[in-house]
Amino acid sequence: MFSGIAHNFDFPPRLSLACLPTPLQPLKRLGALAPGLELFIKRDDLTGCALSGNKARKLEFLLAEAQRQRASLVITCGGVQSNHARATAVAARQLGMKSLLFLRGEQPRDAQANLLLDLLVGAKIEYISNKQYRQAGCLMAERAKVLEREGERPYIIPEGGSNALGSLGYVLALAEIKEQLAGECPDYLVTAVGSGGTLAGLVMGAQLLQLPRIRLLGINVCASAAYFKSRVEAIVEEAARRFGLPVRKEGNWEIVEGYAGLGYGETQPAELETLRLLAEKEGIFLDPVYTAKAFHGLLGEIEKGRFGKNKKIVFLHTGGIFGLFTHPYANRLVRP
Repeated sequence: MFSGIAHNFDFPPRLSLACLPTPLQPLKRLGALAPGLELFIKRDDLTGCALSGNKARKLEFLLAEAQRQRASLVITCGGVQSNHARATAVAARQLGMKSLLFLRGEQPRDAQANLLLDLLVGAKIEYISNKQYRQAGCLMAERAKVLEREGERPYIIPEGGSNALGSLGYVLALAEIKEQLAGECPDYLVTAVGSGGTLAGLVMGAQLLQLPRIRLLGINVCASAAYFKSRVEAIVEEAARRFGLPVRKEGNWEIVEGYAGLGYGETQPAELETLRLLAEKEGIFLDPVYTAKAFHGLLGEIEKGRFGKNKKIVFLHTGGIFGLFTHPYANRLVRP
C-alpha cells in the first residue's frame, strides 16, 4: 500500500531523503498509566539525523520539484530555532543547492542547536522582526526576483513545507502506519499542528486509503484551532485542484484547543514534566516546542475520558530534538 498509493493517484515524483519506514512502537510502560487503551508512537523523529523529523517527508516532494526546475538556491522561513529551516538547509546542501533562511527573531549571541546546524551547512541567514515575518511570503518572493537578476534560480518553500505538494508526504506516512499495523487502522491518530501540512496530509490519506473510522486529532501548539482549521482546509483544497485528488476538506478530523499554553516556543512546567515522563518511562525524547505540547494534550484528553476504552491510539512524533540543546531548555529540564 505504501509504495502503491502514489502510483494509484499519480503523485508527482519525490526524492528519497528520509530513512523510511520509521518505527511504530508500543508505549508499554506509559500505556500502563492508561488502562484500556493501546498507545503507540510513530517515530518520525527518526527520519534521519540532521535531516530529521516530519519535514524530511515533505521535502522529498518539494525538493524534487526544485530539482526539476533546476533550482540553485532554496528560500524558506521560520523561527530562529526552526526545525523546518534546518532540515531544508541540510537537505538542500546534500543535493548541491544553497539556502537562504529568513528567521524570525534577533540574532543570538551564540549559535546553538538548529541554528548551529544551519550555519555549518553554509546557509545564508537573515533575521527579521515579527512584523516582517507576517509578510514572509512577500519578502521571499521579492528576494527571489532579486536573486534571479543576479543569476540564481531560486525555489521558495513556505513555512513548515506546508503546502499541497509537501503535505503528500503524510498521505504516504499514513499508508506506512496502516502497513505496520497489518492493515488495521488505529482508532485515533494524534499529532502536533504548527503549520498545518502534516495534518492536511493525514486528512487526505484517510480519504484516499478509505479509512473512514480513523479519528485524526491535531493539537495546535500556537495560534488557535480556528486558524489551523482554515489552514488545513486550504491545503486540502489546493491538493484537490492541483493534483486532481478526490479529497475534500470535510472529514473525521479536528483541532483540539487548549494546549498551546504560552504560545509558540514558550513552554510551561507541566509540558516539560510530560517531556521528562516519556524520557523516563520509554527512553524517547520529545521536543519542547511541538511534541511535548502535543503529547501533554494527548495525556490531558485521556484524563478527560475522550477516548473511552479498548481504543488504539497512535501518537505521531514529528521530531525536533535539537531544540532540547538550547540553554533555556537544558537548564530547566535537568533536575537539581
